[in-house]
Amino acid sequence: MKIKKLSSCLLALGLSFSLLFQTPVMAAEETASGITTNSISGWPQGADITSTAAVVIEDSTNTTLYAKNADQVLYPGAAVKVMTTLLALEKTQLTDQVTMTATGVSGVTDGGANISAQLDEVFTIEQCLYAIMLASANDIALQVAEHIGGSVDGFVQMMNSRAAELGCTNTLFTNPTGLPDENQHTTAHDMALIMKAAIDNDSFRTIAATGSYTIPATNVSGGDRVLTNNFSMMNATNAAYYQYCLGGKEGYTEASQSTLVCAAQKDNVTLIAVVLQGASGTTATEAASLLNYGFDNFQMLSLGDNDFNMISGGNVYVPAGATADSLTTQDGEVSDGQYNRQYFFSDTPVGTAVMAATQEQDTTLTDDGQKNMSAAQTYSSNRTDVPYFVIGGVGILLLLLILLRIIKVAKS
Repeated sequence: MKIKKLSSCLLALGLSFSLLFQTPVMAAEETASGITTNSISGWPQGADITSTAAVVIEDSTNTTLYAKNADQVLYPGAAVKVMTTLLALEKTQLTDQVTMTATGVSGVTDGGANISAQLDEVFTIEQCLYAIMLASANDIALQVAEHIGGSVDGFVQMMNSRAAELGCTNTLFTNPTGLPDENQHTTAHDMALIMKAAIDNDSFRTIAATGSYTIPATNVSGGDRVLTNNFSMMNATNAAYYQYCLGGKEGYTEASQSTLVCAAQKDNVTLIAVVLQGASGTTATEAASLLNYGFDNFQMLSLGDNDFNMISGGNVYVPAGATADSLTTQDGEVSDGQYNRQYFFSDTPVGTAVMAATQEQDTTLTDDGQKNMSAAQTYSSNRTDVPYFVIGGVGILLLLLILLRIIKVAKS
């Protein structure tokens, strides 16, 4: 009985607070888990592909141009090596030396691609990363992982942390090679975020764009190793060659099927394409068709030419023929004299800008606050003629009575 009385008093106390300090509760806006870009009003219609999932985004504005099952969890395959290379570039110097141990040498016999590295053989990080990206060398990927992370597992933890920092929400790495593991997974959207970070790294871009690289004789090996870029979209003799391609990674396992990530640049516009779970020999062709769709049906608009309040950004990637009048904006809060502005086309984000807050804006924000306060006072005055200080006094008295009741119940 005492507990029941105490609970009733606490409930009354909570209700009193809610009456005194009412704040509006906004309903959470639901977002679709699988966004289909063809359903966007006024958006160019992208062709369907046979692969299970695909994404195309524009690099500078982060605009999603094409999305098919973008958040479906799938196996990444060799695309994992993009993260392996990116993390190595961020954590080491290209001149650092790596010595092969049993961990790396085991990659020679695991059935995957390798450069036949030998125990105690020494390579530079630069040589290692060319081997990973051009020759897809698993032995080198394992050794780089151990070198940086202290162990392969330690490096994998770093991979997952970095993926989270990039905004990946459905990615879990379990190895640095991309070899089959039922627990290792990603999505087309997440891999696009990783590839975007990679292609924005100058060293990665240089490595990925290289057609051939020679590792000279080492302390163990007496001859040169000539590495040829095995990415089909970079090989001019391959039917899948794409002239605007900056580089990428592709691979095939029975679990992941064919997977591909790449970047391409045309007329100063850089696009990222990801194609997952495709049939062997089809993903490069499909990636090329999606890149053409992105280049041919969209345009870059610069909105900052006549806006002196724009500090940076202001570029939007929108359907061809669209103008600034077809865009809407959403401004963030002012901080340190500036704020972020998001641009939308049919409620789809197409670019951002950093804006300088003007005196007029600061005044507007203040006025908005005053208007909100006035609106609240008007709302209340329409419902009672009792002055606010009387209402406040009654409320405080009510709270004191309830507190005394709680104390009495607790003592009894």
